[in-house]
Amino acid sequence: MNIFKKLKLTDYLIILAIIILVTVGTLAVFKKKNFSNLPVEKEVKIQFDVFFRGVTISTPESPFQIGDDAFITIRNVPYTKLKIVDMDGQPRMTYVPAKNQLGVAPTVDVSMPNLFDFIVKLEDTAKKTPDGYVAGGNKIKMGIPVVIEGEKYKYQGTISNVYEVEDEKTSEEESSEEAPVEEVKE
Repeated sequence: MNIFKKLKLTDYLIILAIIILVTVGTLAVFKKKNFSNLPVEKEVKIQFDVFFRGVTISTPESPFQIGDDAFITIRNVPYTKLKIVDMDGQPRMTYVPAKNQLGVAPTVDVSMPNLFDFIVKLEDTAKKTPDGYVAGGNKIKMGIPVVIEGEKYKYQGTISNVYEVEDEKTSEEESSEEAPVEEVKE
């Protein structure tokens, strides 16, 4: 049984590749190295702005409506429906020469009447970690690509701002608590 003399160099490389794949797979399963394993400080309510540049709309109404639910995909991973808290849409602007300090003034670009830029504010509950906010296993940070999908639209944007908001229940509880009354000595 001289099996090792019959093997060629390519056979040895295939065996080595299989051993490496099995080792890496085993380590991945047992270690479960995951970036979201950071210690959770607390669960908070956050709002984040998603910026959409160059949205083409041929109707007079905005596709985004305050109070509507929109399905969110973060980094090409479907997440959940979130409520649209606020929305701001502006027509595409251009700069023209002007006699002011800057030498230019912004004006609506009439060459692109159906092109708009939107900022949509969404609200979610997230876990606060030392590395930032994590919602549904996704890090919520500025610059992360997000797709918002509604009944009649699907647009891709980028997170442009993330901030923590005070929960309404907490603020009502704090305001309803009576301040301790100090006794006045006469």
